[in-house]
Amino acid sequence: MSEDTSNKKDCGGKKKAMLAYGVIQISATVVSAISLAAIALGLCSIKQESKAFNNCVDEVIAEGKTTAAAVRFCNGGAI
Repeated sequence: MSEDTSNKKDCGGKKKAMLAYGVIQISATVVSAISLAAIALGLCSIKQESKAFNNCVDEVIAEGKTTAAAVRFCNGGAI
């Protein structure tokens, strides 16, 4: 009978450790999912900036400037 009670006491510590491990694992998964969503939103923003830059370059080239001059202008430089 005394063996059963000592085994239950040892198991209680393991249950707490496994519960803590599970909570940490779920928390890490949630943080990872949020990070991936933030990265995806950042990539959408970069895509829009790229389209705007390409349109700017096309407009400056249409005005008769060289490609190098158009890129320099769209990056914030003077023509």
